[in-house]
Amino acid sequence: MDTGFSTWSDYGGLDGDEDGEEEAQAFRVSGKDSLIFVIDCSESMFEPRTDGEDSAFSLCIRCAKNVLSNKIISSDKDLVGIVFFATDKCKNSSDFQHVYILQELDTPDARRILELEELLEGDVHATFKTKFGHSSLFSLYDVLWICSNMFANSAQKIGHKRVMLFTDNDNPHRDSVTLQRQARTKAKDLYENGIELELMHLSPVGGTFDVSAFYQDIIVIPDDEDVGCLPNTSDKFEELLSRVRAKDHKKRSLMNVPFHLGPGLEMNVRVFALVRSTKKGAVVKLDERVNQEVKTRTKYICEDTGTILMPTDIKSWYDFGGERVVFEKNEVGVMKHFADPGLLLMGFKPKTSLKRYFYVKPANFIYPDESSIIGSTKLFNALLQQTLARDVIAICRFVPRVSSAPSFVALVPQREVLDSNKVQISPAGFHVIYLPFAEDMRKLKYEETPRANLTQVDKAKEIVKKLTFTFKPDAFENPALQAHYKNLEALALDRDTPEALVDLTEPDTEMIEKRTGKILKEFIDLVYPADYDPVGKQPKKRAASSTASEPKRARVLAEVTVDVAAHAQNGTLSKLTVPVLKDFLKSVGMKCAGKKDELVTAVKAHFGIA
Repeated sequence: MDTGFSTWSDYGGLDGDEDGEEEAQAFRVSGKDSLIFVIDCSESMFEPRTDGEDSAFSLCIRCAKNVLSNKIISSDKDLVGIVFFATDKCKNSSDFQHVYILQELDTPDARRILELEELLEGDVHATFKTKFGHSSLFSLYDVLWICSNMFANSAQKIGHKRVMLFTDNDNPHRDSVTLQRQARTKAKDLYENGIELELMHLSPVGGTFDVSAFYQDIIVIPDDEDVGCLPNTSDKFEELLSRVRAKDHKKRSLMNVPFHLGPGLEMNVRVFALVRSTKKGAVVKLDERVNQEVKTRTKYICEDTGTILMPTDIKSWYDFGGERVVFEKNEVGVMKHFADPGLLLMGFKPKTSLKRYFYVKPANFIYPDESSIIGSTKLFNALLQQTLARDVIAICRFVPRVSSAPSFVALVPQREVLDSNKVQISPAGFHVIYLPFAEDMRKLKYEETPRANLTQVDKAKEIVKKLTFTFKPDAFENPALQAHYKNLEALALDRDTPEALVDLTEPDTEMIEKRTGKILKEFIDLVYPADYDPVGKQPKKRAASSTASEPKRARVLAEVTVDVAAHAQNGTLSKLTVPVLKDFLKSVGMKCAGKKDELVTAVKAHFGIA
């Protein structure tokens, strides 16, 4: 699963200094993420590949199209732009040659996706050569300058700024020392202005990409890393898309809290939510007259006087001893305050003591925050390495916010995991597992049931071993959610039918039969009787005769009559349900239509009660 984390020193790229979930939410709406795809359009990017994959240029366009489609669903307020360089024609505000802005920095929409799809139709190279052309006389300095201007001239408030450079040329200015120096200077300016420059390098056809030739001085690499830490070149769409998603992932924390290890020893950490279930977007109410979103405003009105209540007029109360004890808002906050927010180390326990059934709510993830307390990264790293070496977990008391109730959590250490292309799969840090309290655990009593013998158990174990596989949550998509998105995509792109959906949650019956066909038959023979048919229809229950139901109905009506009469005398007819009142009126031959108040009045009239 792409988490967007890199190594320890890359943590400085996280935005904001929020403290608590409320501050994190405020930060999320204070600025929009912005991303510019900068794509090299040299002729080498259009050369066909021997492995059957698309050309490097087609891979980049497909990747940009996928990111735009995902942002429409996940974060439609983000800004995305696409810039071509090494083109014969130019289109930019500064009139720099050989730089063409295909899409300005703006929110993604269906028109932009269709424009990218047109670039992938037919003979891609011939179409591009006619429309844009090629040129090797570009300047990377001009390209980075235009990206900086796109961020600066944006009419919308921008939070995180990122440039992704796609190229298969490891040394574009090998014949010009001046152009190399200018490009390095401009790349440094981008870094100082808070603009991240990411290299998405692709291997050239029949060659290799040497990062140290030029881009080692363009891309900012942390001091404790070397060039070897960069991911390998991407040759396939899935590899390139995985790298883009990892870098495009929003590394924003839920909260920023101190971690107390002992008296006078503490560090600062940020709490993240790595995995959460995705849900459909909220329903937006529109005014049918103007087709614009309806804005909701809530006002509290006093029931007695009809005046509008201000926040200071609203108080809390608790009934104690027959009297209402009234509390001010600040008094309620003081009562809810148990301790200051943060993690407090209580001790360590073996990792085997953490059971799967202790899971009571979604886990979080913590990572050091060097900006608040200097030295947090080194202390956090030391704690992580020691817990991994001794195979233990840390037990802590966790108070997320000022008014939150304390929880006991287990910090489970995790090493950084990279794939074969040196792209991060799992970040290094601690998973925060919330532990249950004693009242959350209970023992269930089961009735005595037939137990399987050892032969049946052994055969079941064989089936389980044959069908066991490594579960990855990102390998299974919610089919209902994906169908919803594909329908929206077809509607937005004006397509007749939505894209075909593959339901990955359905069992692969052919594979199951191939692996366990014989064993399953043996298991059925051991457990079920000889005439057992697992797909056969169960016999239908015999319907009760009408003669048998009449006495029962009569008894029910009698009970209802007695019950209704008692309620009528006690004045509690309103507690009865509408069906009961109607059955009673029908049994005494009275009209049984109308609302509940009318039915109650009719019952009272039957018993002569005013």
